[in-house]
Amino acid sequence: MAHVYDRLIEPMQAGVRRIALDLVPPDPAWEVLDVGCGTGTGLAGYADAGCDVVGVDVSAAMLERATERLGDRAELHLVSPGPMPFEGDRFDLAITSMVIHEAPEEGRVPLVREMARVVKPGGRLLVIDFRFGSLRGWRGRALRVILPIIERFTGHYRQYRSFQTAGGVPPLLAAAGLEIEREKIVAGGNLVIFVITRAPG
Repeated sequence: MAHVYDRLIEPMQAGVRRIALDLVPPDPAWEVLDVGCGTGTGLAGYADAGCDVVGVDVSAAMLERATERLGDRAELHLVSPGPMPFEGDRFDLAITSMVIHEAPEEGRVPLVREMARVVKPGGRLLVIDFRFGSLRGWRGRALRVILPIIERFTGHYRQYRSFQTAGGVPPLLAAAGLEIEREKIVAGGNLVIFVITRAPG
């Protein structure tokens, strides 16, 4: 997907990324981690704001594109599912966009817990993923038809369906012991942005 991602998928996510930046405005003093950074489009906004940015992904091809986009402005790591190669309490913000639903069902809660581990007490997690509730307007209804087709095209449909059956992001956050601070419904009701503050201690 790396060679077509920015042309086919990213334009649909660009508006959501802008909303996420407004929800949690970046501070130039921050160190920001993007889990599943893909081609680096999400990290670029934080790098442009002066943050130190770090990205991890399981795809070498995606990271190659991210390197082309960000150059030496980002620290990028090819990782395997499981613990990330960072000490705890390191980052001010950890973000993940449209990644959790792609993980195997048994790996979703550990992924969220691992993100929380590497965030400083008082730091934030920003999670963007599918929402399966009521829709808003014609755009919401159209996207509800289109998005499963995209998931089939990208090979993630089975994970998408299991994610839907399990109730999406909120049960995963609860199972990881995390409480939602704020949420913003976007894309006509098809996506949601969650802001979570890591409790001290």
